[in-house]
Amino acid sequence: MQKLFEYNWIVRREWYEWCEEIEEDDLLLRRTGGVGGILHTLFHIVDVEWSWIQLMEGKPDFQENFASYNTLEKIKELDGKFHGQVEDFVRNWKGEMETNVFHSVLANGDSEKYTWGEIMRHIIAHEIHHIGQLSVWSRELDRKPISANLIGRGLG
Repeated sequence: MQKLFEYNWIVRREWYEWCEEIEEDDLLLRRTGGVGGILHTLFHIVDVEWSWIQLMEGKPDFQENFASYNTLEKIKELDGKFHGQVEDFVRNWKGEMETNVFHSVLANGDSEKYTWGEIMRHIIAHEIHHIGQLSVWSRELDRKPISANLIGRGLG
C-alpha cells in the first residue's frame, strides 16, 4: 500500500510540473466530469487524501473550499503543508491498523462504518481515478498527459 501512495505522490508532482506549461484560464476552465477543472481536481485530490487521514486519526477535517486555493502555487503550498502528516501516517502503517473501524455519521443521521484498510485503498483509487480525468482533459488541450505507468518509477 505504501508503494501505491508513493506512486500517487510522484505522479501528482509530475502533474504539477505539467500544469506549469498551461495557461491559467485552461487550468481553471470548468470541464465535463469530475469536480470541475484541472486545478479544482488537484485541490480535491489533496483535500480528500488529507481529510480521510485526519478523520482516521480523530482530528478535525479540512473545511476550506477551492475558491481559497484556485492557483497552482496555492495548491502546491497546501499539498506541502499536508504532505508531511500524510506521509508519516502512511510510513507508520502497521498491518493491525487494517481492521481499525471508522464510524461515520451521515447528514441524514444514518451511520456507516469502514475499516481503515478500506479507507486507505479508497484514497489510492480516488487519486488514480482523478488522474485519469486529468489525462483526458490534457488530450482536449492537445497536450501529452503524464504517464500513468507504475513500471520504471523506481518503486520496485
